[in-house]
Amino acid sequence: MVEIELDGKKVEVPAGSMVMHAAEKAGTYIPHFCYHKKLSIAANCRMCLVEVEKAPKPMPACATPVTMGMIVRTKSDKAIKAQQSVMEFLLINHPLDCPICDQGGECQLQDLAVGYGGGGSRYDEEKRVVFHKEAGPLLSMEEMSRCIHCTRCVRFGQEVAGVMELGMSNRGEHAEIEAFVGNTVDSELSGNMIDLCPVGAITSKPYRYQARPWELSRRKSVSPHDSTGANLIVQVKNQKVMRVLPLENEGVNECWIADRDRFSYESLSSEQRLTSPMIKQGGEWKAVDWQTALEYVANGLKQVKTDHGASAIGVLASPHSTVEELALAGALVRGLGSENIDSRLRHAEFGNTAPAGSARWLGLPIAALSTLQRVLVVGSNLRKDHPLFAQRIRQAARKGAQVNVLAAESFDWAMTVKNTVLADSADWVSALAGIAAAVAAETGVAAPVNAEVTDAARAVAKSLLGGEQKAVLLGNAAAHHAKASSLLALANWIGQQTGASVGYLTEAANTVGAQLVGAVPGQGGLNAGQMLGGGLKAAILLNTEPAFDSAAGVQGLASAGMVVTLSPFQCNLDISDVLLPIAPFTETSGSFVNAEGRLQSFHAVVRPLGETRPAWKVLRVLGNLMGLAGFDADSSQAVLAQALAGVEPGSVVDASRLSNASSAVIDLQPADAAPVVASIYQLDGLVRRASSLQLTSDARQAWAVEQGALA
Repeated sequence: MVEIELDGKKVEVPAGSMVMHAAEKAGTYIPHFCYHKKLSIAANCRMCLVEVEKAPKPMPACATPVTMGMIVRTKSDKAIKAQQSVMEFLLINHPLDCPICDQGGECQLQDLAVGYGGGGSRYDEEKRVVFHKEAGPLLSMEEMSRCIHCTRCVRFGQEVAGVMELGMSNRGEHAEIEAFVGNTVDSELSGNMIDLCPVGAITSKPYRYQARPWELSRRKSVSPHDSTGANLIVQVKNQKVMRVLPLENEGVNECWIADRDRFSYESLSSEQRLTSPMIKQGGEWKAVDWQTALEYVANGLKQVKTDHGASAIGVLASPHSTVEELALAGALVRGLGSENIDSRLRHAEFGNTAPAGSARWLGLPIAALSTLQRVLVVGSNLRKDHPLFAQRIRQAARKGAQVNVLAAESFDWAMTVKNTVLADSADWVSALAGIAAAVAAETGVAAPVNAEVTDAARAVAKSLLGGEQKAVLLGNAAAHHAKASSLLALANWIGQQTGASVGYLTEAANTVGAQLVGAVPGQGGLNAGQMLGGGLKAAILLNTEPAFDSAAGVQGLASAGMVVTLSPFQCNLDISDVLLPIAPFTETSGSFVNAEGRLQSFHAVVRPLGETRPAWKVLRVLGNLMGLAGFDADSSQAVLAQALAGVEPGSVVDASRLSNASSAVIDLQPADAAPVVASIYQLDGLVRRASSLQLTSDARQAWAVEQGALA
């Protein structure tokens, strides 16, 4: 540790720290623009100049290492005058268009100009003009004359997103931040550049000119998309969501969110929103009141039970539904006497389940991904499936971690991949068995099965046997694989021999929570594949669209006498008999359990649209109408307390309820079908209806691939 004196106070910081770090520890604010705690130091803006005793001139706090006994003054006349001079230079070319700037009211330059800027300018010449840049459907770079060249956006692309999509061309007053030769900014994390920009040079294109910051109320929430459980700030005006920003949580999403977390709010105002209950009569949809719709559903379910038995009724539930919704859906179907409920809609094998009441999970804390030294990722396009997990592993790779991959094709993960084993998805079990055999050969133990050892497998094995913090991570394609049990058994064996943790990246916001509250079939119950294959006479579709969300499609539901869809959107119109409008995550309270088993609760941020109702309330009333016991909760918190007793919001579920153990027999026979995995902007109903996300390069490429497959 090094002790320095900062504004008369003694501060101890680790050797190698900068004066800025010491100031942060002491709680002293030093004005700055280019410095950011998550980015490398550039020392571009010079706004953080401070007086260092015995130094001949003011020094930048962000780039000046501490030395024992150093004396620093951040508020001396010398420091203040230096900062004021820098501010004068920064404002020379700034257009000063604050009244029409989207950043106005939350602009770092605006705030610091009040404290360090002059009342007038001594600069009489013409200001420079920088022409706007086309950055794609998400980022607006229309007013690049505002740019102060802090290069935060450039460094973010290089260091966090892993793709240098922006750079600085030219020098002096001709310097400009721009993309490369007509390219757009296409990173799945690009929206974070909006937050990083300290002026209004990079702003949100969907939010452009929609509201002023002081008009917006700020509400906390949790992302309903992938399994990170990113913490959000949802900003609202007149009961309408205007934009979404990250809420810092170092243990979960740090200070970043993925673009689908940020921009999926557009779907909340989609023309496809379902705003009143509807019943299909004579092939036409008719709007009805809630009482009529719920009585119709209750009577229909009772009739199916009478005619065909309770086993003919089932629930297909999205793993993006809340803990409370899934718990009540399970209670409803089980109250009727059926065990047919499943949230594993894209799975091909259904025997790979954790013990009742427990769940498959990540196998380690999310924060630990940043400190891994060795990792093997099986069956995942990590960067697109889990952008924030990929970002953490990218940081580990930048610090020397070795990333190994088993996949069907090579993906650009924007990080250094040490070894890649390429194999058709049908042969993944054999390929992973080859890695296990290579580990066995290196350690002198018996291999779990006989398998061919390739040079690539041997390289992966040697990598995993080095280092300390290690993980074997099974991706969405491995979880959905027809031989998922064999893949997990082999991963567990490799983990035991190498000292690596083993876990699933898990697909959806509540994949872990769905398992914990029993949104999987019980003894004798039908799984999702069987239900979608035609095993039901009455189906309840909770927040899901089988045509997009399942491996089997919707053909099997044609034989069902009643199909009830609970969704925020007008969907499943061709197969449904009843549509019940339920609230998306912004209009209901609820909880998700993320990949590491952390329970995170949230509240509604706006009133439900039209006649929309929270799904947990709809399910509770249905239970009441059918005379079922246990449907008397008067709040989502009460439902949660029953569903996950003893787990406090914000805490991680007890380790005894999280299990990746497997006793499956390893089957080396090739799988008979490729795993079904959603592309980045087709994951759930919200992102599918977010217009700006559907204009991105990723969405267009996925659409082209899908059209090609159909052709």
